[in-house]
Amino acid sequence: MNMTRLGEFLDARSINKAEVARKIGTSNQRLNELTKNPGAHLRASEVYLIAKAIGTDPCELLDYVCQDLK
Repeated sequence: MNMTRLGEFLDARSINKAEVARKIGTSNQRLNELTKNPGAHLRASEVYLIAKAIGTDPCELLDYVCQDLK
């Protein structure tokens, strides 16, 4: 299954996406889009809220999802 970098990050840590969506106040549909659709635009506020919801440093998550940027 194709996943975005965010999807890979959450999957590698066995994170429940529905629980994350609930914690950050977004829909399951939006979180699924962010984890499966490379064309989805991940906002900085979403990176921050997702990181806090899963107990990860926001900088670590940002570094991971943006590692391909030059």
